[in-house]
Amino acid sequence: MEINADFSQRVVVLPGEAQWTPSPHPGVDRLMLDRIGEEVARATNFVRFALGSAFPHHTHGGGEEIYVIDGVFEDENGVHAAGAYLRDPIGSAHAPFSPHGCTLFVKLWQFDKDDIDRVEIDTASGEWREAPEGFAIQPLHYFGGATTFLVRLDPGATLSRTIHPDGEEIVVLAGACSDAEGTYPAGAWIRDPGGHGQDLFSAQGCTLFVKTGHLAAAAAKAPGLDSAQARSR
Repeated sequence: MEINADFSQRVVVLPGEAQWTPSPHPGVDRLMLDRIGEEVARATNFVRFALGSAFPHHTHGGGEEIYVIDGVFEDENGVHAAGAYLRDPIGSAHAPFSPHGCTLFVKLWQFDKDDIDRVEIDTASGEWREAPEGFAIQPLHYFGGATTFLVRLDPGATLSRTIHPDGEEIVVLAGACSDAEGTYPAGAWIRDPGGHGQDLFSAQGCTLFVKTGHLAAAAAKAPGLDSAQARSR
């Protein structure tokens, strides 16, 4: 299966434009944003756990990166409320569940083999680095040239910048923003190959999950996945 597998192309998925599909386990649905592979895949998804649903114990053959958008997500490592940022490295394992339901942004099989640290950050209480131009940044992770962070734009602010030459992904977590190519409400996902200028404007203010510097490597290689090694969500 291939979905948005050409990483040299700009892709925008707005709320309501893509279909949620059931995973192999009742109550856990996925909205597939990009994917190379079948049930085990290099994948970027929104994942939705219904109230009381669970996913069986599994090993992360290629690592897993999670941002909890809403609700509460739980596993052997603890209780992760909205705003939790989690990185489970290659070889880690868990059995996640959600007593009350949740929505996640999930990236699978996208870890550098040398990126071995587990990360857990509560961004709700994290430190924001304010800029005089009307925006703030909360750093989350950096490894091998790829950087993950939150961006908060004040109402009426414009963020003028050059998008990273090795690409960028954005999830609009709250509010809305726009550029010369369109308007992006909460729930939008934008993947841009980068290397060009952008004026990102938010009339009402917004909060963004941003990952940069990782798409050039994705375009150069897709993992050979052994279905006996891991199970994708």
